[in-house]
Amino acid sequence: MEKEKTLRDSVLVRWSALGIVAFTMMAAYFVNDIMAPLKTMLEANLDWTSRDFGFFTGAYSFLNVFLLMLIWGGLMLDRFGIRLTGKIAAILMVLGTSLQYYGMTADISAEATFFGYKQGVFIAAAGYSIFGVGAEVAGITVTKIIAKWFKGKELGTAMGIQVALARIGSQVAYSVSIPLAKSFSISTPVLLGLVLLVIGLITFFIYAVMDRKLDKQEDYAEEEDESKFSFKDVKNILINPGFWLIALLCVLFYSCVFPFQKFASELMINKYGISDNLAGTIAGLPALGALILTPVFGIYLDCKGKGASIMMLGAAMLIGVHCIYALPFITNYLVAIILMIILGIAFSLVPSAMWPSVTKIFPARQLGTAYALIFFIQNIGLWGVPNLIGWVLDNYCVVGNENNANLYDYTTPMFVFTGFATLSFIVAYLLKVADKKYGYGLEKPNMKDC
Repeated sequence: MEKEKTLRDSVLVRWSALGIVAFTMMAAYFVNDIMAPLKTMLEANLDWTSRDFGFFTGAYSFLNVFLLMLIWGGLMLDRFGIRLTGKIAAILMVLGTSLQYYGMTADISAEATFFGYKQGVFIAAAGYSIFGVGAEVAGITVTKIIAKWFKGKELGTAMGIQVALARIGSQVAYSVSIPLAKSFSISTPVLLGLVLLVIGLITFFIYAVMDRKLDKQEDYAEEEDESKFSFKDVKNILINPGFWLIALLCVLFYSCVFPFQKFASELMINKYGISDNLAGTIAGLPALGALILTPVFGIYLDCKGKGASIMMLGAAMLIGVHCIYALPFITNYLVAIILMIILGIAFSLVPSAMWPSVTKIFPARQLGTAYALIFFIQNIGLWGVPNLIGWVLDNYCVVGNENNANLYDYTTPMFVFTGFATLSFIVAYLLKVADKKYGYGLEKPNMKDC
């Protein structure tokens, strides 16, 4: 007897579901990157230092790392489902961004401090940390949504397109941040992000209606009960060698990309003489590259496979990019732009292969927790690396002062990023070796018929 068709069997409906949740993530990525190009303006207008900026940037991951909020979010996702977890995540993003905006606009004395940081910086960082909990939990939720709706279908392509759409948010953030701040105020870009997040919250509630209908059609809840998540599964995840290799690759690779982008606008201005109006756009080129290429690589992975090899290639490209950025005698702006484009290609290769690979290593009931644990380890890097780079800049890299803001030599920070990239390549190689040993199927296509 032929199985009755459900919503996910409709091409239009399942891709519409993806588009709806992808908008929420697009808004999240916009807010996540909107402050990055403003580093110099924050120093000049709000008296922030590089250490303040590093503290703020690292705050994104603080609650996820030290209060284990991301892990609790993953457990919640597997225990209570997509709809409740996604709604809570979206609400947290709105609340956190509201607090971040308040920290930037409140009339607080410049001398007032909290835990050694200016009160405005601390409040903005606290908001960004709450936002970070929501954004990371939303990320694992959306990943599980895609696995649910596209299992046995265009999984790699769907994940690639979701990443690409998220990168639109990043690219727009890098492009409009400085022009908006100059035309209105330094807090205006954050206010725009807040509005987008509110719309994203509404769209997720719309998705929840579709998801509930799909569950009724497929008796999904009943299916989940048969293989319900157990806390013993955490142990099974942690003893899986594939978990540790994917997690290490994730933290090392993303530590070379996201923290670097937070400081890249200033690098473009200080080293390559690029105007501040264009610096953010150039720093956002990796997001633009991911927008175009991640779906292409996702289609390739669906049809041809080679996921482990692709992750190795992306990591190797990252080594070259950061190493050349570190060379003090290369200061031509065209080189800087070309390197950003190459970084964008690497930024497309690794995620397009990494996230579908997790679904091959773990069963569906463990996916939420597996992604949460991987994201948790990733967040350790996203917290620590910006703080490290900010500390290095303030203590070893100041070479002058202009318009009330410091000028920096980025040679040492770029060698730090090169080191992380080299380690990511080594882990990617070990993952390929483990794939052959344990038979994860990372080199196999995602689809049987293509």
